[in-house]
Amino acid sequence: MKKALFTIQNLSAWYCPKKTVLSDFSLELAEHEVVGMVGLNGAGKTTFLKVLSGLLPSFQAEGIWLHNDSIELRGRDFKTSRYTVFAEDNSFSYFTFWEYISYVFAAYQKELPDVTQLIQGFHFEAYTDTLLKDLSTGNRKKVFLITAFALQTKLLFLDEPVNGLDFQSTEYLYQQIVKYKEVGTVLFSSHILESISLTSDRVLVLENGKIRQALEHEQIKSAEIREVLHYENAV
Repeated sequence: MKKALFTIQNLSAWYCPKKTVLSDFSLELAEHEVVGMVGLNGAGKTTFLKVLSGLLPSFQAEGIWLHNDSIELRGRDFKTSRYTVFAEDNSFSYFTFWEYISYVFAAYQKELPDVTQLIQGFHFEAYTDTLLKDLSTGNRKKVFLITAFALQTKLLFLDEPVNGLDFQSTEYLYQQIVKYKEVGTVLFSSHILESISLTSDRVLVLENGKIRQALEHEQIKSAEIREVLHYENAV
């Protein structure tokens, strides 16, 4: 039985006070696992990742723990334990890759390692000195993915990480997600069922801001997930 790394109990979140997006949302992430989240548009996947990343302050929870210690999501201890790659991110537009990754490692008070293999794996060699604003959507995504896998925080959150990537980079991404279990835990959302079935130890099916079902082991197949999603849509 793996130890609990992160736990959140009975989370509610909202953009407008009278309309909750997440409710009665409880989740435990174990050390060294990959957890995928699927659901129809509006199910709450991105909202949950925004809460965890400190971008949505309008939430409440009965309790939040990291290694059994009560924490604040916007506190420094948790901030330095997680990194998020969003589906779309137009921040740091006037940074190059090297400027951005150096800035992040300085903020996390870590020494920048050799990232040559990650750059080559994502086929990013030609773009390391290009301003982020001048990169394609896929290459901009690679900036944040390379940074994420190099940073090796305890928790890595990925929102639709496959979006915009070419085939070779997608295959490399899957390898990196699975490999990440050596250093930490990954929680990611995706509408690409292949990315879920090839990498996840558990799959959470979200509907209307709640976790409706959790799939494990032999249940984690594209056909099985698709069947569950169709069922949720029908009811």
